[in-house]
Amino acid sequence: MNFESYLSYFEAILNNPTPPAPFDNPDYFNYAKLNWSRTSRWLKHGALNQGIKDAVASIQKKQHWIIITEPWCGDAAHVVPFLHMIAALNPLISVDIELRDSEPHRINDYLTNGGKSIPKLIIQDELGKDLATWGPRPAACQVFYDTLKEKDADFETIKIELQKWYNHDEGKEIMKEIGALLK
Repeated sequence: MNFESYLSYFEAILNNPTPPAPFDNPDYFNYAKLNWSRTSRWLKHGALNQGIKDAVASIQKKQHWIIITEPWCGDAAHVVPFLHMIAALNPLISVDIELRDSEPHRINDYLTNGGKSIPKLIIQDELGKDLATWGPRPAACQVFYDTLKEKDADFETIKIELQKWYNHDEGKEIMKEIGALLK
């Protein structure tokens, strides 16, 4: 699906009086609702820096980006809007959004430390050969996450602290890492 279809799918879940699993679980539904707000905020207020603009402008051959995500994913609410905005800078980049928990289950070929962590970006050339992969979160955020886990922080604490990290960072680490991949 394209990005607009993904947003429509996401919004339809939130507007459904009897949402499908896993969103029929109030915890998943409420987290998806929060993620919608975060995604919308980044789409309205996220700003791309000159470094990422230059990196994307330097792309001379077609690329196909596959973003594996889900509306319930907290990291995706912060990352996917930036990936969308970055890809939109160059008409040579086409983007498909795939849901982690639906066919074709491509995530099984792109595990992170053995897990189905998302969001996951796969950058392919026009022949479908992988050029790079990235995800599920910026390296600095991953270090922060790992530190919280080592301290046995509960899910609620991790969720709040990662939110603060992303808000403070404003997409800078995402742009830096994606820019490096594109060079």
